Amino acid sequence: MLFPVYWMINESFTTDQNMRKSPPDLIPIGGTLAGYRAVLSEQLPYLGTSLGIGLATVALTLVVAAPAGFALAKLRPRGGAVVSFGLLVAQMIPSIIMAMGFYAILLQLGWINTVPGLVLADSTISVPFAVLIFTAFMSGIPEELMQAALTDGAGRVRTFYSIVLPVSRNAVVTVSLFAFLWSWSDFVFASTLDAGGGQQPITLGIYHYIGNNDQQWNAIMATAVIASIPATVLLVIAQRYVAAGITAGSVKD
Repeated sequence: MLFPVYWMINESFTTDQNMRKSPPDLIPIGGTLAGYRAVLSEQLPYLGTSLGIGLATVALTLVVAAPAGFALAKLRPRGGAVVSFGLLVAQMIPSIIMAMGFYAILLQLGWINTVPGLVLADSTISVPFAVLIFTAFMSGIPEELMQAALTDGAGRVRTFYSIVLPVSRNAVVTVSLFAFLWSWSDFVFASTLDAGGGQQPITLGIYHYIGNNDQQWNAIMATAVIASIPATVLLVIAQRYVAAGITAGSVKD
C-alpha cells in the first residue's frame, strides 16, 4: 500500500534519463532537485488557490452542517428521518453526474471558472457526510446538559453555540479535516467547472506538466509530493479527534 507513495518520492528526485532505466533504481542515484525547483517557481499560485478553496469549503460546510446536525439530533423535526435518508442517498451519486448539473447551474449564475463556484460544488460532497457525523455525535450529548441550559434561560440558538458546539469539538475537527481533504484532492469538479479559470487548484496545475507528446515526470512527482504534505500533516495532527468523532454515537448506554 505504501510502495506507490515511496515510488512517488523516489521518482521526484530521479533525473529524466534515469526514469527509463531497466531495471529502475530503487533509490534516486545521481538525484536532482529540478522538479522541486519547478514546483516552487511555478506551482505556488495553484497551491494557494487550493488552500483558499479548502478553507472556504470547510467554513461553508460547518456553517450549514453543524446547525442541521443539531436540529436532527436534538430538535427532532418532523420528517427528520426522511432528511437523513436523503443525505445518505446524496453520497451515492457519482461526482461526474453532479458536476454536469452544477455546470448548468453555475453557468446561469455566471460562476463558471470561479473559486466561489468550485467552493459551492465541493461543499456538496462534504455537507451530507458532515450532517450525519454531527447528528451522530450530538445525539450522544446528555439531555440533562440541554435542560440545564434551558433552565438557565438559554434559548435553542444560545444552547447550540454556547453548549453543544464546544462539546462537539471532535466532530468539528473530523468534519473540517474531511471537508478540506475532499476539496484539496478534487479533480472532477475542478476540471469540469474551473478548467478555464484564472485561479485553478493544484489538481489542475499538475496537468501543465503533461503534454500530448511529452510528460515532465520529475516535476509531476515533485508536485504530487508537495501537494501531499498538507494532507499528511493534518491527518497526523487530527487523528485522535477523527477517531473520536467518527465513532461517536455508535454505542449507547
